[in-house]
Amino acid sequence: MNKSELIEAIAKNTDLSKAAAGRALEAVLSTIVKTVAKKEDVQLIGFGTFKASKRAARTGQNPRTGEKLKIAAATVPKFTAGAGFKAAVNKKK
Repeated sequence: MNKSELIEAIAKNTDLSKAAAGRALEAVLSTIVKTVAKKEDVQLIGFGTFKASKRAARTGQNPRTGEKLKIAAATVPKFTAGAGFKAAVNKKK
């Protein structure tokens, strides 16, 4: 499912127009991005948690040349699925 298909599904399930559903989705996504960028968690009970996680500096290797290179430390976004989401995905058939 891509973004436009998600907007269509939201519009269908909520009786909103596609334009309104698109604005709602954009608002949710931008709020999550802004909040995680401030290093705060976004916790949606039953769905999951979005958070910023620190990744330490490390030494990597160029696979073509074998040359060693330094990879800088970084803060990366992380999503952890909630219990409800995991249960829905692992549902027995």
